[in-house]
Amino acid sequence: MVPTPRRSSLGAYGFRLTNIPEALDLLVEAPERWPELELVRVAPEGEEPAEEQVTADHARLRLSGGGWAEVDRVAARAELQVPTGTTDGALVHPFLASVALVMSRWRGHEGFHGGGIVAGGGVWGVLGDKTAGKSTLLAWLGSHGVGVMSDDVLIIDGMTVLAGPRSVDLREEAAAWLGAGEPMGRVGARDRWRVPLPAVPAELPLRGWITLAWGDEIAVEPLRGAERFQALLPHRGVRLVPPDPAGLVRFSALPHLRFTRPQDWEQLPAASEQLLAALG
Repeated sequence: MVPTPRRSSLGAYGFRLTNIPEALDLLVEAPERWPELELVRVAPEGEEPAEEQVTADHARLRLSGGGWAEVDRVAARAELQVPTGTTDGALVHPFLASVALVMSRWRGHEGFHGGGIVAGGGVWGVLGDKTAGKSTLLAWLGSHGVGVMSDDVLIIDGMTVLAGPRSVDLREEAAAWLGAGEPMGRVGARDRWRVPLPAVPAELPLRGWITLAWGDEIAVEPLRGAERFQALLPHRGVRLVPPDPAGLVRFSALPHLRFTRPQDWEQLPAASEQLLAALG
């Protein structure tokens, strides 16, 4: 008799992930109701596709760290065309992010490019562009006892945030300043230093949003009215018609803070303290 394969009990982004035995330390204890998703490493062949494509059951995606993925909704399988030697850990973070966004959309979930921190019994989404210092902030908070729900992508089921991989990837200068991070070499488009994150619950309620900004002074200010809705739109992970248009309205009804601080790492501790005080 052929033994029944053991079902995965570990995952990220709302999926129980299989076929990545060397990356289990990056995953969270996953509820049984999370569906399985198999990740398969494939050596790149020929020229890259000219464009991305998403249909009802299949997607061809450009990966955020470089390379491509072919995603099959029915088979719950993602073939990732990545350089030879790509580790399981790199598959989970950063290459999984693009796959998770589309697979989550197929499940009716919303996704954002952003991170999340745990405060007040729930998650505050952290939004910012690529130069906003998001990962440095998350790594600093994580190393000072604040739960970090996710780094690159925030997946939301209704009003519940699903935990991402247990790491934050930094650039060399930020890792050196924090005195943390294991060098991974070049992964995707850049060199990375990986900072592990402590475990968090697989699911927590969404409490609000934080948009990052640079400025001369430290300030935590609430956004109001339509400003909150407009602050979310640039960070949506999949630019397709939302699975639940009313969901964006519900998200924008939550508290939304603009967190401004100087581009000075030495002021990060004081700025973070002020942010956490505002979150209560």
